[in-house]
Amino acid sequence: MFRPKLPDTPHVPSITTHILQDHAPVSSAGRSVAPFVGVGAGAVAAVIVVGVVLTALLAAVAVSAVSVAIAAVVLRSLVTGANKR
Repeated sequence: MFRPKLPDTPHVPSITTHILQDHAPVSSAGRSVAPFVGVGAGAVAAVIVVGVVLTALLAAVAVSAVSVAIAAVVLRSLVTGANKR
């Protein structure tokens, strides 16, 4: 259902009549691997983009936590200093 429908390629007759081979011929499944490579590359790109976004969000949370902690220390110092006076 979700597999792409590839158009049939016309058969082009070859000029060579006989080629000597030292190895057995490789059987072909008759399908191109190109659509699956495209899907794999898209999946890798998606994983990289998601990883970058999550890393940026984690860095933003860490910076916010540090700034809140510093603000808390400063406010605590101001409050305890006012009570001693």
